[in-house]
Order: sequence, then C-alpha cells, then structure tokens
Amino acid sequence: MSKINKKSFDLVEEHQEWLKEKFPSCFVEGKLDFEKLKQLVSDISIDRNEHYSFSWMGRNESIKKIQNKTTGTLISQNNESINFDDTENIFVEGENLEVLKLLQKSYSGKVKMIYIDPPYNTGHDFIYKDDFSNSLESYLEQTEQSKKGLKLTSNPETSGRFHSDWMSFMYSRLFLARIFLKDDGIIFVSIDDNEVNNLRNLMNEIFGEENFLACSTWQKKYGAANDAKGISTTHEYVLIFAKNSNVWIPGLLDRTDEQLTAFKNSDSDLRGPWRASDLSARTYSSKCDYEIIGPTGKKFRPPPSRSWIVNKSKFQELLHDNRITFGKDNDSRPMTKNFLNEVRQGITPDTWWKREKAGDNKEARYELKKIFPENIFDTPKPIKLINLCIKIANCIHDDIILDFFAGSGSTAHATLAANNNDGGSRKFICVQIPEKCPDNSTAQKEGFNTISDICKERIRRVIKKIKDEQKQNKIDSKSNQDLGFKVFKLAKSN
Repeated sequence: MSKINKKSFDLVEEHQEWLKEKFPSCFVEGKLDFEKLKQLVSDISIDRNEHYSFSWMGRNESIKKIQNKTTGTLISQNNESINFDDTENIFVEGENLEVLKLLQKSYSGKVKMIYIDPPYNTGHDFIYKDDFSNSLESYLEQTEQSKKGLKLTSNPETSGRFHSDWMSFMYSRLFLARIFLKDDGIIFVSIDDNEVNNLRNLMNEIFGEENFLACSTWQKKYGAANDAKGISTTHEYVLIFAKNSNVWIPGLLDRTDEQLTAFKNSDSDLRGPWRASDLSARTYSSKCDYEIIGPTGKKFRPPPSRSWIVNKSKFQELLHDNRITFGKDNDSRPMTKNFLNEVRQGITPDTWWKREKAGDNKEARYELKKIFPENIFDTPKPIKLINLCIKIANCIHDDIILDFFAGSGSTAHATLAANNNDGGSRKFICVQIPEKCPDNSTAQKEGFNTISDICKERIRRVIKKIKDEQKQNKIDSKSNQDLGFKVFKLAKSN
C-alpha cells in the first residue's frame, strides 16, 4: 500500500489527458474542439431532444463540486493511532468528499471493495455542508414554483428538493468512489425504500447499466413491528455494482451445515459423500428417450414430455462407474450421484439475504453492546452483513476495503474479524465526518463527543480483544495480521 499523497487529484486535467491520447486530432492549440469530437463519434451520438435522460435540480453544481480541487490536507494523529509506523489500515476524520479527493492519488484503482451505508433520506431537510445545497426558498425559485417568495403552485414540490439535495450529495461521492476501484472491484451501497430508485439511476449513470450486478434484499428485522403505521418495514436493500462486470469474479459462499447434511454416503462409496439428483431434463430429446431397467427388473421411462439428461451410451458409462443410484432398496427411479468433492466448493450468492446469513439490526446492536456496554449508537450494521459482502466481492489476500460513511466502525470491525478468522491481511480505509453526538445522549455522557470518536474507540477495542484472544490461545501475534490503524484528520492546508 502506497503512502498517502496529500495533494488533490485534478479530474479535469486527467480527463483531458485521456482525450488527448485517444483523440489527438480533436485538440486545437491545447483546447478540445467539441465539433471535431462529435464528427469522430457521430455513429454513437444521440439527438439531445429525443433520448432517455435522468436529471435533478443541482446536478451541474454537483459535477462542478467534483472538479474543484480541495484546499485541505491530512494531519497525522499518532497519539490516537495504534502501531502508526507499520500499519496499513487507515481512519480519516473529516468531510468525506474532501477526504476522497485527497486519497485519490494514493489509492486510485487499488480498492477491491467499497461498502457504504450513507445517510438515508427520511423526507426532512437534508442538511449537509456542500456548497450546492439549496434552501426551500431558493429551490422553489430556481424551479419556477415561486417568485420573490410568492408560491406559484398550489402544491409546491417540496419533497423534490429533498430528493435533489440527497442526489447531489450522493452523485459527487459515488463518482469519486468509482475511481478508487480496481478493474475487478465492486461496490455495495445500503439503502431503504425512500431513495432506492434514484440511487439505482445515479449508479447506472456513474458505473454503467452493464455493470449492475444486483439489488439484494436484506432482512433487517426478525418480524413486523405492531406499532408501525400501515405496513411494517422489515427489509432494506443493498445495491451492487462492479467496476467492470466482465472482469469481476464472484466469490462463492460457504455451504451451511443444513446444506452439507444433504450429502451422504449410504453405499460407502470410496469417493465420499454424495447426493442424488434428477436424471430427467425439462427439454425433450428423442436421443435421450429410452427405457432403463433397474437392478430388480423394474422398468423406467422419463416423465411425460421430458427425456433423460444423457443418451443411452453415456448412461451405461455412468452406471458402470457407479454414478447411478436406484435408491436404498434398488427399486426407485434412477438418479445421478453428485459427489461433494466434485461440485463447486461453495454456493452461488443470491439476492435474498436472510438474517441468518447477513445478521439483523438486533444482532448489530448486541455486537456493539459487547464492545460498549452502554447503548451509544442507534443504527450499526451487523458484522455478518459486511462479511457477506467481503465474500461476494471475492475480497482475499491483502485487498483494500473502503468505507467513507464509517459510522460506528462496522466495516473496520468486519475486516479485522475476517482476517482473524482466515489469516488474511485485508486492509481497511474508513472515513467519518466528526458529526456531534446529540446533547445529553448516552454517547456524550460516556465521553464521546462525535460519531468519529465512537468509531475510533471501537477499532481500538476490537484490536485489543483480538490481541487478548491470541495471547490466551498462545497464537503468534507476529503473524501477517495487521492489528493497528493510522488516524488522520482533515484540516485546512497551509
């Protein structure tokens, strides 16, 4: 992992250099001639007046925000870190848009997985210190719903302002996030019903529709809340996009104990446990429609409108190799024997993330309570959820995991736990704005002034717990596991 370059990345310059390399004839005296560029790509150009588009109030300003250089710098905090000189794990306290700009030169194209749990849009004023955030009055005026404070519509689109602010906020950060990903990198974004459609559109534009992988449904609660108004919400979503879906290779998930028990070895086959699978196929083939005579003389044909999955010659090969079973009494329909040691060493991920495999809100709070006895953070994500993402992302060896909405530190915790379980050396980069904890809250009473304070202390306590366990189990603490983290704070540059 390279050292942090504290100078901001110039996106405009980077894009111009790319265009010069690809289309040198389109530059006149160092300036891009758009008309020449349009001529070169005319077969893929579209009529501005007739095409699908996705836009919102503040879009142009959010793009300008991406292009603006940051004037900030990162100041190391050795006294808040653990093993500062040797660790490659990083925690940055600061506004994430500025921090992402500062981290680009060091980590562009090097991150294998991004997981973020951004603030959800709850329908109230979306407050964030981006320059392009609009007040209600300016939004109504700019969308011509009012003039000089006078409302021009009987039902002004106040909720649209909330969507626009949130989308502008997310667009710039997601745009920068893509730059960090390796070619086989992948991003997971947690979201609820309020903005899942808009988020999908934003990510389609930034990552490309062809790189959409899934919209997984996570079961965040065990059951319905009886005090809910209308219909109780027991799920959230996780949108998943790849940097390049043609390059990314999905990780396989471990089989559960229940799935493993399906493989048995009732006939003591030397090849080990197996399970029976249907020998018939849905599609009909006359070559595979023949009679099979079982060991007891019983005759079998494929079910109506179906055929066997193999022709007669291949069936005889399988039978001779003891890969066909007729059941315990040799009198049942023929089936194939699929051996555990010959099937894929894992199962393909799906989009239904049950609480048993991805955890839930209750489990997440319990995990945090084991670290902080007092309830100091209301909405942590469970370690199982992040670990599921790590497995699906195929995040192994010394891959880097980025979370720029770190919150209570679930991603850092999950990374450290994953390394401790399998001996990996994955690295985390976490970014959290120093958002103040509510006045008179439990967190404040426990001495935590900001959310970032909670996150840093959680990482420290997780590291201590792992070290204590290793010491107790007499495990060599000098293994390749990185049990430290560097702390930086965003500050104004001199």
